[in-house]
Amino acid sequence: MAGQSAPKPTGAPGGVIGAPKETSYEEDDGSLSTTTLDVTERPGGPVPSTSSPGEKANVTPENANAHPVDVKAAQDEFHQLQRTLTQRTQLSRRSTRGAGGGDVEKGEESEEFDLLAYLTADMTKADKAGGARLRQKRVGVIWNGLTVTGIGGARLEVETFLLAIRNTFMFLPMMLLSLLRLKRFQPTPKTILNDFNGVLVPGEMCLVLGRPGSGCTSFLKAIANRRGEFLSVDGNVEYAGIGAEEMERRFKGEVVYNQEDDIHLPTLTVHDTLSFALSLKMPPARLTGETRSQLHKEIETMLLRMLNIQHTANTLVGNEYVRGVSGGERKRVSIAEMMASRAHVAAWDNSTRGLDASTALDYTKSLRVLTDVLKQTTFVSLYQAGESIYRLFDKVLVIDEGRQVYFGPAKEAREYFVSLGFKDFPRQTTADYLTGCTDPNEREYQENAVSAPRTPEELEAAFHQSKYWTQMERERKAYNEYIQHNSDVTNEFVEAVMEGKRGAGKKGPYTRSFWGQVKALTARQFKLQMQDHFGLITSYGTSIALALVIGGTFLNLPLSAAGGFTRGSVIFMALLLNALDAFGELPTTMMGRPILYKQTAYAFFRPAALPIANTMADVPFSFLRMTIFDIIVYFMAGLKRNPGGFFTFHLLNYSTFLAMQGLFRTFGILCPDFDTAFRLAALFVPLTVLYSGYLIPVFSMQRWLFWIYYINPLNYGFQSLLENEMGRIDMDCVASYVVPNNALSLNKYPNEVGPNQVCTLPGSLPGQASVAGSNYVQAAFSMDVHWIWRNFGIIVAFFVFFTIAQVVSQEINNRGHGAIGFQIFAHEGKESKKLNEALKERRAAMKPGEEQRDISSLVKSKEPFTFEELNYHVPVPGGTKRLLHDVYGYVKPGTLTALMGASGAGKTTCLDVLAQRKNIGVVKGDILMNGRPLGANFARGTAYAEQMDVHEGSMTVRESLRFSAYLRQESSVPKAEKDKYVEEIIELLEMDDLAEALVFCLGVEARKRLTIGVELASKPQLLLFLDEPTSGLDGQSAWNLVRFLRKLADSGQAILCTIHQPSALLFESFDRLLLLERGGETVYCGPIGKDSQYLREYFAKHGAHCGPTDNPAEFMLEAIGAGTGRRIGPKDWNDVWLESEEYQTLRREINEIKAQALQQPNTEEKPSFYATGIAYQLRLVSQRALTALWRKPEYVWTRLFVHLVISFWVSMTFLRLGNTLQDLQYRVFAIFFVTILPAIIMGQIEPMFILNRMVFVREASSRMYSPIVFALAQLFSEIPYSFLCAVGYFLLMYYPMHFVGNAGYEFGMIFFVEMFGVTLGQAIASLTPTIRIAALFNPPIVLILTTFCGVTIPYPTLGHFWRSWLYQLTPFTRVISGLISNELHHLPVVCTEQEFYVFQPPSGQTCLEWAGDYISEAGGYLANNNATSNCQYCQYEVGQQFYTPLNIDFSTRQRDLWILFCYFIANFIITVIASRFLRYAKR
Repeated sequence: MAGQSAPKPTGAPGGVIGAPKETSYEEDDGSLSTTTLDVTERPGGPVPSTSSPGEKANVTPENANAHPVDVKAAQDEFHQLQRTLTQRTQLSRRSTRGAGGGDVEKGEESEEFDLLAYLTADMTKADKAGGARLRQKRVGVIWNGLTVTGIGGARLEVETFLLAIRNTFMFLPMMLLSLLRLKRFQPTPKTILNDFNGVLVPGEMCLVLGRPGSGCTSFLKAIANRRGEFLSVDGNVEYAGIGAEEMERRFKGEVVYNQEDDIHLPTLTVHDTLSFALSLKMPPARLTGETRSQLHKEIETMLLRMLNIQHTANTLVGNEYVRGVSGGERKRVSIAEMMASRAHVAAWDNSTRGLDASTALDYTKSLRVLTDVLKQTTFVSLYQAGESIYRLFDKVLVIDEGRQVYFGPAKEAREYFVSLGFKDFPRQTTADYLTGCTDPNEREYQENAVSAPRTPEELEAAFHQSKYWTQMERERKAYNEYIQHNSDVTNEFVEAVMEGKRGAGKKGPYTRSFWGQVKALTARQFKLQMQDHFGLITSYGTSIALALVIGGTFLNLPLSAAGGFTRGSVIFMALLLNALDAFGELPTTMMGRPILYKQTAYAFFRPAALPIANTMADVPFSFLRMTIFDIIVYFMAGLKRNPGGFFTFHLLNYSTFLAMQGLFRTFGILCPDFDTAFRLAALFVPLTVLYSGYLIPVFSMQRWLFWIYYINPLNYGFQSLLENEMGRIDMDCVASYVVPNNALSLNKYPNEVGPNQVCTLPGSLPGQASVAGSNYVQAAFSMDVHWIWRNFGIIVAFFVFFTIAQVVSQEINNRGHGAIGFQIFAHEGKESKKLNEALKERRAAMKPGEEQRDISSLVKSKEPFTFEELNYHVPVPGGTKRLLHDVYGYVKPGTLTALMGASGAGKTTCLDVLAQRKNIGVVKGDILMNGRPLGANFARGTAYAEQMDVHEGSMTVRESLRFSAYLRQESSVPKAEKDKYVEEIIELLEMDDLAEALVFCLGVEARKRLTIGVELASKPQLLLFLDEPTSGLDGQSAWNLVRFLRKLADSGQAILCTIHQPSALLFESFDRLLLLERGGETVYCGPIGKDSQYLREYFAKHGAHCGPTDNPAEFMLEAIGAGTGRRIGPKDWNDVWLESEEYQTLRREINEIKAQALQQPNTEEKPSFYATGIAYQLRLVSQRALTALWRKPEYVWTRLFVHLVISFWVSMTFLRLGNTLQDLQYRVFAIFFVTILPAIIMGQIEPMFILNRMVFVREASSRMYSPIVFALAQLFSEIPYSFLCAVGYFLLMYYPMHFVGNAGYEFGMIFFVEMFGVTLGQAIASLTPTIRIAALFNPPIVLILTTFCGVTIPYPTLGHFWRSWLYQLTPFTRVISGLISNELHHLPVVCTEQEFYVFQPPSGQTCLEWAGDYISEAGGYLANNNATSNCQYCQYEVGQQFYTPLNIDFSTRQRDLWILFCYFIANFIITVIASRFLRYAKR
């Protein structure tokens, strides 16, 4: 009870426990009776005389008022739906019997539908007499000797780049050593929970309290059977007599854990989210007169109404990046989803975070109703639980550093701790008081309490010696004996679960059959894709554009020898583009994991069902996309235009796509993170391309590597497609494919193949003017056109194999990693060590309750802030929506103002508008600082601690605070002073132990404190805005924070903050209140007063009287109808406000403040966007970016690893190249692989850039540094690693393949290609909103760059249209031109016997006499000049004869190098401009 301690309990040990009204269902002669109970009295022992230990005892209605909370309205929600469904059932039965069935008047109608029975799946069909027997799921929980061990104990230092390389090479030895179980190589164990004991019977609620890090979450996970995240869980936990292992195997969905963070599919609506849960968890609708979908809709509506979010049904759930419902509404969606799971043991972890006080109370009341009506067993961990919430619990468990220091009646907990010698604080809520007793820095002892416990061990020992330990042991043993002697309880639970199944196996934990799960998942995935309009448009748009480019490039290929190689090219590109498009499955698979872990833990579906559903849902979209693509490419390129040819082409191409999609999805499931999957994919992708049979025929492959060809799905796809085309055509041998020919100026030789000429196309026969396509593929690729359908069968087999691999992998690899249970620290340098020791010394010297030093000198705020007629409209489909309406108010220096309202009332919106953080919508009204319009310095002079804790995760706490102080405090402030101030902030926020901890491993509470600290470090000169600063904090931390804000305000700081669930004590710390109701309407704006005097008087004056023990913060929200209840009074409270005297007073005060301010001189400094200069910003931001990459080895090491692997495979494939004609071609192919590097780099750069941009957007809104600095720092941080990658690639490429060109030039070109790839990836990322969209742009860009550079389509073959502009525009043209001319210049070519073209000279002529004119013009050489038969002609004599016809010139190679450098600069300029204008942060 706010403001006073809980009343002293009476009675025997165990006392009298007040519980809310409940409904008891009893069996009496086969008939069902319903008894309304108001209160439950439980004696000290768990075996009452009137009921079993498994149920609450019945008592008389006389005690109805013993419990202060009336939950009748919430129960009526159940009963109303129950009656409605019953009436419908009866009408249905009557209609079906109207044709001559039974006689209703004689009592032969069917049994009534009972919602309780339906929800708990305890219904069986009526027997012949018309009675129904209800089987109840009553799952009590016993835990005995529960001890949980996790990883910890040792101080873990962050893994850096060099350590990652070492660990990679030491992986196998370390794994072998760990298998030997040597102690040194095992993870350091840490006991998280030590010897917990207790029992919670059905119908009871237990509140779990403790400071952050004490073990509350671990206890809830252990009770909810989530054991995979710990090293070991010892002791015994039983659920209605069923052990933990059997419960996990057969009844997993009956014991669930609701985590603190809200994880949902953001692009699904609230309705879709709940409908999916209900479709998988509701049992058969056997006894209603409506369909299952209608019944689901009824129950969905009931859940939404219970939680007061029925208005959000068709709104996207959203997340931090997708606009959707508000944070409080999203939390209630999580609650509704878990309620829909129908679990009977529920563990809720801080589920009221982000909810306002009224909604938090409504939510807890809902839990109370569900617990009572459904006889659930409920464990709840809450921070800042108000007294009204606390009273709803039966038991409370208090944890101190992993030790159970109290478990017993909630009503007696406070007195127990007072009896131990702790000082009581009557105005502190009971939950905060109990938690405070475990905090050495906050608890105080009574004057005579000499022997009071002071350590967790002493508190645990005191509890073991108390009567509550004895009582708990007695209850636990009694309930255990009850279960053992009443096997019906367990059997009834098992039978109830079995009857609730809809086709699912009896031994599994699922409600629906496997194919039912697949059906529901397929529908959901299909809906997700349909709702992703931007993704669909981008996907189809890029696919069609690429098809048009490829079709236009290979337009109407001739049926001649010139169309032989190019037909292979267009087929290979059409195949490769779609096959590698499946590479985008990797990030998608990774990002969907948290949802998968949560929903499989709820037993919604088997993990194995998801891969099948994904494939089935994707088929309609991918099939249509590829059909359009194939039609365009096939018919534009002029491939064999008949139905059989096209449909075979389409079938084979799509089958290969499905097989490759399965391969990449398997990687995504198997690998623990994106970087590991990327490494694995980088190992396979080059191999699939190299060994597809296109670049290198199988007979030319290295004998020790050609086996890769036979296990490559791409090979069989390419074979089939090429055989399909070539088996249908013959190619004429003309022009340059006849040797010798007239070249450019001769007129000596026949234009068609004559008896003294030879066709150079593989597969040609002497004297024949055409070549059969089947002969061509046999000679050039060792393929047979009769293998098409054999290869199709192999592709299908690959698809089936990868689908099975996905199913198996998903099933066995479905353990979520959960929250990090330990901190990771940066290496402690000399300075850090000294500072940390100083912090510890000061903390040790401080006495509990001692105030920290005066901070008035740190505050500069002197100007008042006013706002009038504030209106805000946002665009919505079909028009605009008003979120704020005529809001008035002010914030004066030295005041602490609270902005409150129900969830969704517009609190955060109002704060964003006032802080000038909105960038969409229209804001109207006057926002003035010191009576004047806001100047350029406003954003820099204010600090805004946002609700979402967005930070650079690889920085330490101290580094994050210093970064803010260095860039946001004036440049005139000395660095030493800034450092000193940061140390004070660390001390004030009690983060001295975490000063060197990395941000990404901080818990919710520590991240929240850091967010506030980062803003405080800026020393705001004008205003401090905070959005829900106490959300996620425990009561004591919240009190400390508000006390600190109060101290800042007393020192002169102007502060405006939104706040949820404040206790009466906390609420009183604020000076003023701005209260909003839904629609952004003002309800009150004025002073609060001591004991909320002014606020109470205002509401009392208008008919809402706040009781002396009520929490005003909760009461006022209930009074205005913010929760599920009705508002007090007949009139809307906004109308009351507008007609009130207080409103007029506020208007007058604002006018007076403005008038006084205008009389003062304008103190605004000279407008400057940033506090520091560009050079200083660049040094700090670049230093942070470099540090971040050094501490993210998985990113930079993956990139280096990929470069080394690709270079290694290319080198092994083209090992020790010589001077043959084939080796000449292979040198070109090896050089061409350099152009693949940007594609690899872009795939890694883009996610990193977009994630960093999220941090930049937050920091840029505070004017910390400019977009140019951000873009430059991102580039500079990549340069060292790009240089390293270029060195690694060059060394493995140049020397093993025996390259002979200028090594310096070659390295320079590779390094510039590397930097081009980095900047191109950053440019694309800066232009796109999400990682997924950025990834969609990569394939078309890379394809265009590589297609038109002159390798896949030689320059002479390229159409004039493309040759005139795109060939010249493509930067890879410069790369290929420079590297080929550098490598092949003056390289002698020596043909092997197989490479000579053999022809017969005319009778009487030598070979030289017959072919000499042709050779002198076309190049090449004859091996036997003077022979008169079997002339052996080699096409090239030196390298330049090969590249000169390709429009490559050795003299332009330096120019080509610097043109590429210019492209790199152009990409960077695009990145800077996009970073300035395109931040994709709509708010």
